[in-house]
Amino acid sequence: MTDERRALLVVDVQPTFCEGGALPVTGGNAVAEAIAAWARDERERYSLVVTTQDWHVDPGRHFATPPEEPDFVDTWPPHGVAGSAEAELHPALADLAPDASVKKGAYAAAYSGFEGVDEDGRTLAAILRDAGVTDVDVVGLAESHCVMSTTLDAVTEGLRARVLTDLTAPVTPEQGETARTRMAQAGAELVASASL
Repeated sequence: MTDERRALLVVDVQPTFCEGGALPVTGGNAVAEAIAAWARDERERYSLVVTTQDWHVDPGRHFATPPEEPDFVDTWPPHGVAGSAEAELHPALADLAPDASVKKGAYAAAYSGFEGVDEDGRTLAAILRDAGVTDVDVVGLAESHCVMSTTLDAVTEGLRARVLTDLTAPVTPEQGETARTRMAQAGAELVASASL
């Protein structure tokens, strides 16, 4: 036996990033359903399950001005608006019962879950550290943006990071390929959940 303590990080699985939302990722709804099934069936693998959410109040230049003219690099259509139905966790995750929930990006762009805090003001890093977590499995949306940023920060925090590649989806295939390269180069492991 090892002293491994593994957390599941469920990144930004919100209607705003799924088909029908303000900033949809193709396959987002299917990813949400697959994550819900994985978390239900494999919960015993994890010491902790943590969700992150975009929760924008007034994120400045992150929202395009005018809203209909985003560059999709630094500026985006309004999305994940705090208090809206689109900013809540995806309905597929209704039974997830996470151990902690982190919200990010209230007043600035925030791609990484490590930029967020829970309702008590604890950072994701503090939540994981307090629980003695050594390893994280990262899933969610979008692979090319918030999943990648969260994974890179997890590695920076000294955690062993693994991305479950079938439980995420990129904004575009090309951006997904770039993200996977960056995560692998940083030391993250990229695996399909079925191989575990």
